[in-house]
Amino acid sequence: MLTAHTVLPHGHWSGPAADHIMLDHDARHRRRWVYTADHGTPFLLDLARATVLNHGDAVQLSDGRLVEILAAPEALVEVTAADPSIMMRLAWHIGNRHLPAELHPHAIRLRDDHVINAMLEGLGATVVKIHAPFTPEGGAYSGGGNGHGHHHDHDHAHDHHHDHAG
Repeated sequence: MLTAHTVLPHGHWSGPAADHIMLDHDARHRRRWVYTADHGTPFLLDLARATVLNHGDAVQLSDGRLVEILAAPEALVEVTAADPSIMMRLAWHIGNRHLPAELHPHAIRLRDDHVINAMLEGLGATVVKIHAPFTPEGGAYSGGGNGHGHHHDHDHAHDHHHDHAG
């Protein structure tokens, strides 16, 4: 069976993909899994650590061919509020429940869940059902949002002084 050990982020690969595969968010967050791409190419994804495969990424197969990753639409809700203070409160309640959430400038997308929807509406949210790809934030320990880590270089010195009373 063909294996894939390398993920090429969207925009960092070129040429036509030999095949593509449409996956929901859970199926795009794996370390090791057997897939069959949409045109029948079977392969074993075998990565060093669990990784979120984002829409437009590609995995490189052991024979050199590429399989493009496509994010499948899922049953979601888009949560909005009439003013920023309500939106901050909604975000706190969502985070307090450790729900996967996709953040947008004026909305939060969540998986559709009638209990959560009712709670959010009770807190002042407008909840609209949608069908769209889901790419939630990676969380505090994931090495960066949406599965791809990033680093902030600082070209200025930090001078820290700590005075301790004796």
